[in-house]
Amino acid sequence: MEKDTAAFTRLLLEGNQNRAWQLVEARHADGAEPITIFQELLTPAMAHIGILWEEDQISVADEHLATTTCDFVLSRYQQHILTERKQKEANKKAMFLCIEDELHHLGLKMVSILFELYGYKTKLFGANLPLEYALKTADDWQPDVIGLSFSLRKHAHRLNHYIQELEQLEHSPAVIVGGRIVSTINKAEYCSDKTRLFYALSDLYEWLSNTEEKENTHV
Repeated sequence: MEKDTAAFTRLLLEGNQNRAWQLVEARHADGAEPITIFQELLTPAMAHIGILWEEDQISVADEHLATTTCDFVLSRYQQHILTERKQKEANKKAMFLCIEDELHHLGLKMVSILFELYGYKTKLFGANLPLEYALKTADDWQPDVIGLSFSLRKHAHRLNHYIQELEQLEHSPAVIVGGRIVSTINKAEYCSDKTRLFYALSDLYEWLSNTEEKENTHV
């Protein structure tokens, strides 16, 4: 597995979209579930690339090339699995966004894909969505779940404002938060009792599975 991750990281840095996709496709053909591919291949590769950038071992251009290549592979994988699998009836809705000035969206895209696999209609707004537009869309579309991505501590006050405003919407959506430093923040300081934090994709995957199981029990 470590060998695959190292190879995938190298391919991302090279911008080699086709070979990077072939590696993901091979893992999928071997029976790996989406959560496994996300956690064991894409996430660690991008995390390592982030470290290389922070340590000045690669340039900003290198990091951007790797990100766009990973984004391409992720989009292709999304189309592949959603076409291949019989989709559950989409009777729930979820929207996902990075708070203003937050630019790292790949983790959020993986979250959106997992929700799609569990029968949600989704809207993925990606990076840097100002609160006013998030509120307008949520009020019009009325999603059951709103997912926020947060990765820079200096934006913690902004995260708090987004949560407060979104949780006050009349239709009372569930607000969930994820991101690389979520585990380090004081929930009581920035979130409400209703806000749910996810520290890893595996936590979210377990929550989706448990939620579906409870819903099926009550059918």
